[in-house]
Amino acid sequence: MIRTRPWIVTVPLIVLLGFASGWLSNSGYANYWFDQLRLPPFMPPDWAFPIAWTALYILMGVAVAQVIARDAPGRRAALATFVVQLALNLAWSPVFFGMHRIKAGLVIIVALGIAVTITIALFWRVRHMASLLLLPYLVWLLFATFLNYAILRLNL
Repeated sequence: MIRTRPWIVTVPLIVLLGFASGWLSNSGYANYWFDQLRLPPFMPPDWAFPIAWTALYILMGVAVAQVIARDAPGRRAALATFVVQLALNLAWSPVFFGMHRIKAGLVIIVALGIAVTITIALFWRVRHMASLLLLPYLVWLLFATFLNYAILRLNL
């Protein structure tokens, strides 16, 4: 059953991991340190982040489930890069919000964007739809990278 419907495991697991990372690092406007930073005028409101990340984590879970379910050449490499990008994703909040390391957060999110781009390319070889499901994630990461950079520049 898990082999034919891996999304039953992957979607809740990725959503829970993502929210655990944010919760454990006290991410968002409720974080006193973050609330004291100068933020760019294009910073989204606090309520936008859980909505966006829930949708993106669901898409990630469905995408990786499609790759898990497809026995195709390149699947192992695609799954390995997915794990790498997920680890980088989960590391960003503790570094940025927990450790208050804006520059290190920028380094992580740039590496994350590269890892997601590679994951998309490798997913394309296994299952086109899985690759397409990650495109909104990459777009959001590009915006988040710009946000991270703007926050760094405003708070030097």
